[in-house]
Amino acid sequence: MILNTIDWVILFGFLLISLGIGFWTSRKNKSASEFFAAGGKMPWWLLGVSMVATTFSTDTPNLVTDIVRQNGVSGNWAWWAFLLTGMLTVFVYAGLWKKSGVLTDVEFYELRYSGKAARFLRGFRAIYLGFLFNVMIMASVSLAAIKIGGVLLGLSPVETVVIAGVITVIYSSLGGLRGVLFTDFLQFFLSLGGAFVAAYVALNHPKVGGLDNLLVHENVVDKLSFFPSFSNPEMWVMLLIIPLLVQWWSTWYPGAEPGGGGYIAQRMFAAKNADHSIKAVLFFNVAHYAIRPWPWIIVALCSIIVFPDLDSFAKAFPAVNSGVATHDMGYPAMLTFIPAGLLGLVVTSLVAAYMSTISTHLNWGSSYLVNDVYKRFINPTASEGKQVLLGRLLTVVLMIFSMLMALVLENALQTFEILLQIGAGTGLIFILRWFWWRVNAISEIVAMVVSFLIALYFAFATHPFGFEELLSWQKLIIGVSITTISWVTASFLTQKTADEQLANFLNKVNPGGPGWKKIIARLSTKGLIQHKAQKWKVPTGIICMIAGSMGVYGLLFSTGLFIYGELLEASGLLLFSVFCGYVIFKLYPKIIAED
Repeated sequence: MILNTIDWVILFGFLLISLGIGFWTSRKNKSASEFFAAGGKMPWWLLGVSMVATTFSTDTPNLVTDIVRQNGVSGNWAWWAFLLTGMLTVFVYAGLWKKSGVLTDVEFYELRYSGKAARFLRGFRAIYLGFLFNVMIMASVSLAAIKIGGVLLGLSPVETVVIAGVITVIYSSLGGLRGVLFTDFLQFFLSLGGAFVAAYVALNHPKVGGLDNLLVHENVVDKLSFFPSFSNPEMWVMLLIIPLLVQWWSTWYPGAEPGGGGYIAQRMFAAKNADHSIKAVLFFNVAHYAIRPWPWIIVALCSIIVFPDLDSFAKAFPAVNSGVATHDMGYPAMLTFIPAGLLGLVVTSLVAAYMSTISTHLNWGSSYLVNDVYKRFINPTASEGKQVLLGRLLTVVLMIFSMLMALVLENALQTFEILLQIGAGTGLIFILRWFWWRVNAISEIVAMVVSFLIALYFAFATHPFGFEELLSWQKLIIGVSITTISWVTASFLTQKTADEQLANFLNKVNPGGPGWKKIIARLSTKGLIQHKAQKWKVPTGIICMIAGSMGVYGLLFSTGLFIYGELLEASGLLLFSVFCGYVIFKLYPKIIAED
């Protein structure tokens, strides 16, 4: 496709504004805290919008399209189920993270644990997440950019990653997290607007013929249900039971970490206080799960009519490499029908989505490498200016490696499943480590190593555990079971965390709960505990988590029912969501009450 003059004006106008924000905010980045946490002074609405913008990447609509084309709307439970861990983070962990006072979530390891194992865990995890895992995520995002660049602009994979990478690195290295947050605010509205434009154009494609025709088309009618068919137990287990009963609490995935973590935690650290931290993550979960999905789903459904199989992609786009012509290509393929002017808006929205996600991951990853590797182990006396400079240099390094990795991946769903398997079984430890004193650094090391080895085994074993073939959910169950047994056993067999370290953690964070009762009694006799026992907030937080999850699911499905024309059911679900919101409103003062 060829962008017209107005399309280029829109695109370059956005890029100039983004660079302007980067230059404007760069003046304030004189310390590591400013560069990586915006000085801890940001309001909830800016942080919440930034989280949404970050998770709205170029690969997200591609992933949703891949899921819908293969498994229907109900296939989205693979990521909808993560709302549960998101709401758990909102009402249980957001306040705890803010009280911890750390700059990165891996710094937490030396707040919670003691000894050489804690130091090793902090350093290794910083490299593992900040470099290896982070590069994989950015490569997945860049893969989506490759497909969009190839379909819309006729760019080769190398041309796409070089152009996108250079622009993003320049912008990301200037403004630090503050620049990311302010630019994310603009990118949020651009991305959301572009998604609605894409859905509108897709619905008006001649082969689709509008919403009414879409909903009755033979290619689509069996893919509209919110839940898998009861007549197919295998799909019911894979798409709904496993995500809701196992996946959400047991697996680690960026943006949906059990107990919070990663760039979500980074936004919490940047909040003014615990109240702003909680509200930011709450806004993110409502917007991410209830507001954004439907434009992507509509485009995905339309793509099934216009491009019913993979061969239709090859015929329509012969210049695109056959290796990337998979189901997730349906989204960029539908964008080719957008007219001039609107095309510029949509392309700009996708560029904005790409920049938002990549800039966040660059800043987040470099924060680990600077704060938790360089400053902690290499140069503890490094000046603030040197840390900021190194952070900027590392953004370039991370971008280069992610660009190279993007050239060998094939589809977004492939990456999603790889990351889920690598993190299988580690989620529960991130939930319990705040509330059970027996969890130690060795517990986390064992969980990390075992989950990785199992993922590696599944990747290369011809007949894993003697079976001819295992489905992804079966691998997940096996991985979770083995990893959980391994780290729990290690918790009881290895050395306990030092009393002084536990006392320091309790005095600073005061998480409460029966898991600390025994240790608090012992430490109190030694005079190490400085606070009085408070009423445990977690039961109230769990009630709010359930109400929040049910309310967001109600809003998600009521929107879908309105689209499907089921007005009575949609209205009922909407009222139910309002009631859930009222429950949270009444209980919220107990959540933010001072310890």
